[in-house]
Amino acid sequence: MAVYNVLRFLFHLLFLTVFRWKVEGEENIPTHGGAIIAPNHISLWDPPLMGAALSRRIHFMAKEELFSYPVFSWIITRLKAFPVKRGAADRNAIRTAVTLLEQGELVGLFPEGTRGKKGVLGPAEPGVLMIAVKANVPIIPVAIIGTDKVGRFPILFPRFIVRFGKPLRVPPGKLSREETEVQGRRVMAEIAALLVRQ
Repeated sequence: MAVYNVLRFLFHLLFLTVFRWKVEGEENIPTHGGAIIAPNHISLWDPPLMGAALSRRIHFMAKEELFSYPVFSWIITRLKAFPVKRGAADRNAIRTAVTLLEQGELVGLFPEGTRGKKGVLGPAEPGVLMIAVKANVPIIPVAIIGTDKVGRFPILFPRFIVRFGKPLRVPPGKLSREETEVQGRRVMAEIAALLVRQ
């Protein structure tokens, strides 16, 4: 926990001084109890940005390939990330996420499952809805702006913006494929609205 707090402080300082970040909608984060934090995904900066923006600790589900780089693995492990195998239903990762949520923790899941291309939002993967139903927790849609422009000429250090939306509740009970798609579109529509909000 001590390392988490130190890293969170350092990232907070970096985002404040270098990227002049702005965080909106913090009142939409539950003060206690489990919840899924569901942002769009455009850069490797996104997980530490979420960790720094939240006053509560967050556990991020991250693709297992990231854990193969020693330094990066050390950092994201201390930031409470846990691995997920992409391309198939990873039951261990799902079980870990549900357990953390049932214990009252925040879990970060990128609904699209991977980084978006050219600023276009992809569809939500069914896993985020399944986990929300299993753990009976709300989904907090989040818009991340600016992290995909780091190092791009002429603005090397763009401003980062984080917008937390209002909690969304998924209907209880097993969802059909059609219901899962409907709820997935609902989550992505909320993120899209947050991205264009002035």
